[in-house]
Amino acid sequence: MGAPGYSETLPCEEQSASNARRLVSAVLSTWGLDDLTEEAKLITSELVANALQHSGGRVMRLAISRPTPDRVRVAVSDRSRTAPSPQPVSGDGETGRGLIIVDALCDRWGTDQRRWGKVVWGELLTEGGT
Repeated sequence: MGAPGYSETLPCEEQSASNARRLVSAVLSTWGLDDLTEEAKLITSELVANALQHSGGRVMRLAISRPTPDRVRVAVSDRSRTAPSPQPVSGDGETGRGLIIVDALCDRWGTDQRRWGKVVWGELLTEGGT
C-alpha cells in the first residue's frame, strides 16, 4: 500500500492558487494536521505561482502526500523541463522571493525532472518529526 495522498489537475490561471490552497487546507484537516496549514498554504502559493509564471503550459498538477509518517509533501508538476532556482532579489522587488520562502519554510525541498516536465516539491515535518 502506498503513502496516503490527494492530487488535482488545475488550469494554469490565477484562480488556481486559491483552489490549491483550499485543497491543501482540506487535506491537512482530514489528516488532523491543522497546525501545518498556514505554512503549507504559503508553500503551495509559491509553487503554484512559479508554475503559472514559468511553465508556459495549460495545466499543472498539485499533489499532497505523506511520504513518511513524519512528513507532508506539497508538490506541483508542470510541463516545463526548466528547473527553478532562487534568484537575487532587489530590496523593492515584488517578485523573486518564492523559492526563498519555500526554502525557509520547508524541512527540505527539491525538483524531480521527468520526461514530460518537472515536479517541484517541499516537505514539512509533522509534530513527531522534529
